[in-house]
Amino acid sequence: MFVGAGLYAATALVGRGNAHTLEPGAGGLTLSAAGWDANSPPELAFLFEARVQLHLPPMDVGPAPEGNRLIFLVKGGTFEGPHLRGRVVPDAGADWVRIRPDGTGVLDVRFSLETHDNALLYVHWQGRFWSAPEDAEYATDLEKPDDPAGAWRYYFRAAPQFETGDPRYAWLNNIIAVTKSRTGDGGPIHRVFAVK
Repeated sequence: MFVGAGLYAATALVGRGNAHTLEPGAGGLTLSAAGWDANSPPELAFLFEARVQLHLPPMDVGPAPEGNRLIFLVKGGTFEGPHLRGRVVPDAGADWVRIRPDGTGVLDVRFSLETHDNALLYVHWQGRFWSAPEDAEYATDLEKPDDPAGAWRYYFRAAPQFETGDPRYAWLNNIIAVTKSRTGDGGPIHRVFAVK
């Protein structure tokens, strides 16, 4: 029944000739047919930049069969963008990163955001973090000054998923998001984009 309802809704949407891409709007992201091309790569819409502070050093679970597990507890932080802003809720999450034998960090981050108008958002991020061996010390130095120009020296990307029951931000429940992230100033700095 759920699948049938979903197919019906999708058919109705297409049948009405409604939009197929996302455009920023006052209430978040809306659908728009402007410039739609099924063969072009997806475009991105900037959502916000999150500056997350972590408790350092991380807890080290040690080598396990799947790799070495580190736990970075979230201390707090801020986020700001054109459609939402607020704070990273202090002590309400962590990154349970697993370092694979090849040196790649497999991110498993969960924390909460509170918007300036008191909406609570749960965010689950999954991603990858790696660098060449000669850049590993620089890449993993969370306490260095923020250096956007140096972030090319490592790969740090994630795909956050949002959950909220607040109707003002319910549009976040229905998007795919990606990040272009870097390290510095006490933790990760994530530039978050919605896939249009």
